[in-house]
Amino acid sequence: MKKILVTGGVGYIGSHTIVDLIANGFEVISIDNLSRSNHSIIEGIEKITNQKIKNYQIDLCDEKSLHKIFISEKNIEAIIHFAAFKAVEESVLQPLLYYKNNLLSLINLLECCNTYNIENFIFSSSCTVYGNPDKIPVTEETPLLPAASPYGATKQISEQIIENYTKVKSFNSILLRYFNPVGAHTSNDIGELPIGKPQNLFPIMTQTAIGKIPKMTVFGTNYNTKDGSCVRDYIHVCDIANAHTLALKYLFEKRNEKNIEVFNLGTGTGYTVLEIIHTFQKITGIQLKYEIGEKRLGDVEAIYANNNLAISKLGWKIQYDLSDMIKTAWNWELSLKAN
Repeated sequence: MKKILVTGGVGYIGSHTIVDLIANGFEVISIDNLSRSNHSIIEGIEKITNQKIKNYQIDLCDEKSLHKIFISEKNIEAIIHFAAFKAVEESVLQPLLYYKNNLLSLINLLECCNTYNIENFIFSSSCTVYGNPDKIPVTEETPLLPAASPYGATKQISEQIIENYTKVKSFNSILLRYFNPVGAHTSNDIGELPIGKPQNLFPIMTQTAIGKIPKMTVFGTNYNTKDGSCVRDYIHVCDIANAHTLALKYLFEKRNEKNIEVFNLGTGTGYTVLEIIHTFQKITGIQLKYEIGEKRLGDVEAIYANNNLAISKLGWKIQYDLSDMIKTAWNWELSLKAN
């Protein structure tokens, strides 16, 4: 079995990816300092996979501790790098925190790749690198406009760092630009578990529906969209997870045409925030209490993906539709209440 290091493996997308990797025969180790994740997710992964998960609870910005892991763990053949701070509004309010954490952690990892001869790297990027695009859907060739937030800027800079490193080293990298991952594993054993106040629409909806949040806010209804609210491309987290497994196989089978390649991961369909709220209400039968608020700092007006490249080159297939996204997210919230 090929050994894969997953950073941020206890986080939302990382945990689902570990499950998918194990199901496809990979050995996985994780690094996650649990600063923005919960140890209970490790238990959920172990329940689904029936395997013990080795997680190193260190900060990737701690260079000495990181090197110790690479010295003790032999034969790591690829890294999937998720670990980063990701709240758009928080990044606007605390930009230095985001630049320091997201960029230093990446630099330390790439230095370890160089020292310990690791040649395969998959990076967790984001559609925020496109800024406010002039045309949608966006393709991988869409020009990157100025990021709308420091979070988006860290993803743009990270991509540049990886590209520059890849040019001068024997190194293969894939940049996966996610749109909006939502939903949860169908087992209800892992899902999105935000620490503190949720920042993303789906956990805000489910927490409002179950009563953890008294009322949710729709941030802005005067955007140039069909109903005035933001448009996003929502994609099930298990579909996102599977794309990482396919990207690894793509590299290991040497099907990549270039040393660095980029893939959009979205459904190709854009929904407004209000459309999602109304669909959630229809599927669950629960009326959400919400109010209209001001536009939120760092939000992009509208974006959705052209995903043809991932489908054609990685062999990626989208398995979950919007109904599945809502049902699994809601079932996960219900399971949290039951526990």
